[in-house]
Order: sequence, then structure tokens, then C-alpha cells
Amino acid sequence: MPNSTGRSNRRLSAVKDYDALARLVEAVENLIPFNRAMGLTGFRVEGDTVHIRVPMKDDLVGNFARGNLHGGVISATLDVVGGIAALFGAAGMQLPDTTEEGLEIFSRLGTIDMRVDYLRPGIGEWFDASGTVIRTGKRVAVTRMEMRDDQDRLIAVGTGTYIIG
Repeated sequence: MPNSTGRSNRRLSAVKDYDALARLVEAVENLIPFNRAMGLTGFRVEGDTVHIRVPMKDDLVGNFARGNLHGGVISATLDVVGGIAALFGAAGMQLPDTTEEGLEIFSRLGTIDMRVDYLRPGIGEWFDASGTVIRTGKRVAVTRMEMRDDQDRLIAVGTGTYIIG
């Protein structure tokens, strides 16, 4: 569908093989030590939205008195889900044939700018982060991200700008 500039805004729904996408994302995320430390799990796609889950654990506590999720974990998780949405959703890329090709695609992804608004303390057993594409170009994509607790309360929102090419 053309946008106001006349360009097509290809969406995540253009990706047909979600299982292959999930395997690729899992392989890439497992290569990033910080993401492994956060315990990111449960990658899934629903329509044009990418989701990742963060299970709460003692290592992720930000305020020891309340036991809430650290703000850095919130922003890092939003960055991950926004980047994945930008790369595959916005770019409308064909899935790579091999993991090596997928790693090359991911290696070109980078965060240009990100803003996070913290709305309430992250208290819960797990947290779901979601990302959707707002706008894309040939080299840059803008996404909107949200994080919700296990009671479906919105705890943070963000926008991110990513280099995708």
C-alpha cells in the first residue's frame, strides 16, 4: 500500500515463514551475551507485531526494595523487539536461505535513536515486549514498542529509529 510519499510500506505480514524467522531470531539472540543474560524468550509474530518475553529473575531487579524490573532491561528489551520489527517487518525482506546469511543481515542492523517512557514499575513474573513498524525507507525504519506486565498493564512505551541497510 503506498504511503503519503508514494512509496510502498512493506509490512511484517509480507514474511511468510514465521517458523524460519523465529529460528533465525533465536540463533542471533543467543549470540548476544547481554540478551542471553536477560533471558529473552518466546519470540512470536502476531499480524504485523513482533513479541518477545522476559521472565523475571533476581538478576534483573532494579529496585531491591520493590523488586521491580530494572529500567535498563526494559529499554534493552524494547530495543531488541523494535530492531527485529524494523529489520523484518519494515524492510519486507525475504528470509535468508542460511543462518550465515541471516547473521549478515542482522549485522547491518543498528539503533540510531530510541526513546522510552516508563509508565509504572515493572512488577510481575514475566513481561511481554511488542514492536510494530511506523514507517520505513530504504535504509531507515521507525518502530513503536510497548512492554506489558503479566497482568497486561502497560509499563513502558518507546519509539526507535534503526538503520536497516
